[in-house]
Formats: sequence, structure tokens, C-alpha cells
Amino acid sequence: MAKQKFYVVWAGKQPGVYSTWAECQAQTDHYTGAKYKSYESKAAADEAYKAGWKGNWGTGAAASGTAKDKKSTSFKRSAGVETSEEIDYFSVSVDVGTRGNPGPVEYKGVDTGTGEVIFSCGPINKGTNNLGEFLAIVHALALLNKEGSNKTVYSDSVNAIKWVKQKKVATTLPRDASTEEIWVLIDRAVRWLQTHTYDNKLLKWQTKEWGQIKADYGRK
Repeated sequence: MAKQKFYVVWAGKQPGVYSTWAECQAQTDHYTGAKYKSYESKAAADEAYKAGWKGNWGTGAAASGTAKDKKSTSFKRSAGVETSEEIDYFSVSVDVGTRGNPGPVEYKGVDTGTGEVIFSCGPINKGTNNLGEFLAIVHALALLNKEGSNKTVYSDSVNAIKWVKQKKVATTLPRDASTEEIWVLIDRAVRWLQTHTYDNKLLKWQTKEWGQIKADYGRK
């Protein structure tokens, strides 16, 4: 059974201490510059709330429940894709899990700050790591678009990010009976990209600097 966490919202629709992620999310979603963080106990959360966000919020990767103000994040380009110099915690991180490449594929998206799973899909009968990453990114963009959210999306796949920006995939995976399931999803994702626009930042997760992406399946 997962240990209960408590969530401090310093900047949100209604600041306070909340006992569930759903309550915290309701106060911070679509709120520009939201500042919030999770704690292991009610006492720690109450103390942090009274102390204020300075010294508590935005203290690095260890602050697993942090939402970073997008306006304060600087960006650079590396390997043809855009990256951030610091983690933008106001974001969704996606990753794929495979059993062989090609092989069964599943993917998920999590809140970068809290690690809460936002969506998951699979296992899909047969696909590749990059195709799974592509689907995960588009799933995140479509969900955020529907919610009217400008959260950043992180992926650790350079190829998948490029495919999303190009609105097409470049893969050697054949179209046959064994891959029909993933190709139906790929075609749907490509159509979504071709018929929608989004203003979310799509960034490369810097694994060497930050460790494994928050949505990692732990199958390395």
C-alpha cells in the first residue's frame, strides 16, 4: 500500500495543505507559476506551508513535488532538439517500456513534480521503443490540449521528438498482422498532429545530468 503524502500549495487557486493529489492538482492545474510540493507527513507539510515557499519550493530534483515557474526556465538546443538547463517541474514526463525491440510496448505519462501517473497505455502487441515514445508524446500533447494546459512535455527520445515536430515517423517496422495494433495508433497520432496546434514546450530530458526520466519503467 502506497504511503500517504500531503501536498502544500503555496501559489495556486487556493493555497493550503491538501491530503490528496487530486485536491492539489485542482488548485494548481492551469495556474501559471504554481508552487507546490509533496511531504511525507502532515506535520512537515504544515511547517513548510507556514514557512512559505522560499527555501522549500524549487530546491532541485530532490523536491519531487515541485512545480517550476515556466517563465524562469531557460532553454538551449542540443542534437537538433530543444532542452532546458534546469528541470521544469510544471510538466509531464513520458517514457516507454518494451520487452524486446521490436516487442510488446507500453507507455505512460507522469507529473514530473510528484510522479503521479496521469495516463498509461498498453501493452501493445508489437512495436519499437521510438514508436512508443512517439505515441506517449502525442498522447500527452493531446491530453494537455484538451485540458487547455501549457505544461511542458519531456521525453528522453531524440528521434521521437523529431518525429513529433516533423508530424511523421521514420521507422523500419513493417506493416503486417503482428504490427497492426501499433500502426493504427501511429496513424491516429499523425493525424492529430496534422490537424491540431499546441504551444507546449517539447523538451529532451537530460538523463546524464538529471538521472532517469520520472516516467522510467526501470527496465534498463
